[in-house]
Amino acid sequence: MTEVTTPDEDGPAGPAQAATDPGSVRRGVRLTIVGVLAFMLIVVGGFIYRIGQPRLLTTSEMQANGLYLMDPPRELGEFALTDHRGAAFTPDSLEGQWTLLFFGFTHCPDICPTTMAFLGDFVESLEGTEVADTEVVMVSVDPARDTPDVLASYVPFFNPGFTGVTGEFLDLFRFATALNTPFRKVPGQGEDYQVDHSANVVLINPRGHYHGFFKAPLDLAKMKVTYRATRYLWEH
Repeated sequence: MTEVTTPDEDGPAGPAQAATDPGSVRRGVRLTIVGVLAFMLIVVGGFIYRIGQPRLLTTSEMQANGLYLMDPPRELGEFALTDHRGAAFTPDSLEGQWTLLFFGFTHCPDICPTTMAFLGDFVESLEGTEVADTEVVMVSVDPARDTPDVLASYVPFFNPGFTGVTGEFLDLFRFATALNTPFRKVPGQGEDYQVDHSANVVLINPRGHYHGFFKAPLDLAKMKVTYRATRYLWEH
């Protein structure tokens, strides 16, 4: 008599049991989607971070954009001037922030108001901490007419945060010479005289050192990208 056998319940799985568990498939798909999304977030985040960083420029690129750097930056020595608020303007006044320094005078017919208006637009174009630690100073090359009161009615017109500086003629001349921006009174014009001076904008770093200068004519877009790159290189 032939013995009839039945499949062992603990034996090999049948076709239904061998099929993939639908729950496992769904979990696998979810994990794949999460992984792809995480990768995309990392890529996008890195791109945004790079966009926010200043573009690094070579020395030649900076010069092409109008900025000439001192290598190394120069100390200015001692000086004692007066700002339009009546406060002392000394080497300490230039420490702790970046300073854009322009030599001009209130009776200047064209270069000075144009440059000061440009610097007003430049400061307004800055972003984040760049605004808080960027100062603009106009140093008078005409101390006989540019008293603190006169500067107080002129310089803040371009931006309330700007500072006007004056002092004794020889003190101003020494200060200007230390920054490669000498000036001279044009003779033979009586009281309605003019003063020859540079249209460059001097850059002072937060240590109060002569860092370089932006050569005229100034270009807003080029000056902004170059200023940001210079700050980044100095701070890193």
